[in-house]
Amino acid sequence: MTLQVRDTCLCLHSQRAARAVARRFDTALAPLGLKNGQFSLLMSLNRPAPAPTVGSVARLLAMDRTTLTANLKPLERRGLITVAPDEKDRRARRLSLTAKGLALLEQAVPIWIATHGAIEQALSFDADALRDQLNTLAQVAAASDGG
Repeated sequence: MTLQVRDTCLCLHSQRAARAVARRFDTALAPLGLKNGQFSLLMSLNRPAPAPTVGSVARLLAMDRTTLTANLKPLERRGLITVAPDEKDRRARRLSLTAKGLALLEQAVPIWIATHGAIEQALSFDADALRDQLNTLAQVAAASDGG
C-alpha cells in the first residue's frame, strides 16, 4: 500500500510539485524580502477600485480567512498594504496596496517573469494544458469536499 500511495497519490504529487515551484520562486524573490505567497497576495491586490475584501482575496487564493489574515500582518507591518473597514459594512475589511507595496511589486514582476519563463521553458509538455488540468483538479476536489 505504501508504494501505491507513493506512486499514485494525486495529493502527494501535486504537493511535491507545488513545494518545488514555491521554493524556486522563494529563492528568486528573496532579494526583495518576499516569499512567493506574499507576491501572489500583493498581486491579488493590484487592481482598480474598489479594494477587495479579505473574503474575496481568500477565495481567489484558495486560503481560509484565518490563514490569509495571518499572512497580511507582515505585509501591513512593512507598509506594503493597508487593511481598512468597509465603509458600508464595518464587519468587512478592504485590502489595498500602498505606494510602497506597488513599488515593490513593480520590482518583483520582472523576477517573476524570468523565473516563470525558465520553469515553463524547462517543461516537456504544454504548460497551458497543465494549468487547465490543475484547475479541473481543484474544481473536482472542491466539489467533492463540499467547497
